[in-house]
Amino acid sequence: MAEKENIVPIKEHFYLEGPKSRMWELRFAWKVFKEFIKGFRTLHFVDPCITVFGSARFTANHQYYNVAREFGKRIAQLGFTTMTGGGPGIMEAANRGAFEANGESIGCNIKLPFEQKLNPYVNISITFEHFFVRKVMLVKYSYAFIIMPGGFGTMDEFFETITLIQTKTMKQFPIVLYGTAYYAELMKTIEEMSQEGTIAPDDMKLVLLTDDINEAINHIQTYVEKNYAKHPRKKLWWLFEKN
Repeated sequence: MAEKENIVPIKEHFYLEGPKSRMWELRFAWKVFKEFIKGFRTLHFVDPCITVFGSARFTANHQYYNVAREFGKRIAQLGFTTMTGGGPGIMEAANRGAFEANGESIGCNIKLPFEQKLNPYVNISITFEHFFVRKVMLVKYSYAFIIMPGGFGTMDEFFETITLIQTKTMKQFPIVLYGTAYYAELMKTIEEMSQEGTIAPDDMKLVLLTDDINEAINHIQTYVEKNYAKHPRKKLWWLFEKN
């Protein structure tokens, strides 16, 4: 008799598979609401962040891991908090760089069928069940975004962020695409979009494609210094936020 395959369990439900009962939808809405409140409570008093996106699959000996680690270090030196998706690969590297430079390091982890583990280099962490809640947190508290090489998830985060900027749902914060060779074909496609008129040329003005860490950090620093000043906030823990 053949051995059974080791099947990885899926999530408890597919919340996009179609309409459910009214009670199911109400419970789902309440669950999402609580997840948002949990995120707001955890992150409300964090210092301004820079979010680093990238693949979870790069190991510690990969060149992109080392670059992301340096980015985390440089973000800490700027006085910003490094925020990532909290997992391995690029996320771990950026958190690690910030952590080793005594900077603040945040991980917004996600529950997956194959259970993404939270990396050990975070000072503040929160684990979400729903991608859309997690993505809100990853952009809500950040003043700039660094997009390292990655797969579907990274592309989703890049395009959602730039769509929010394009539609003026969020401020025109700078976006760095690191890896000119990796993103060459993507940038070519985006240029074709502009030529066809499906996006405006101005939509890409704040996107910098580079292989230079110094250029990337200077691009972010120049924009932030010109447009923002840091002001202390009065800390009222009305939702029992973490100090």
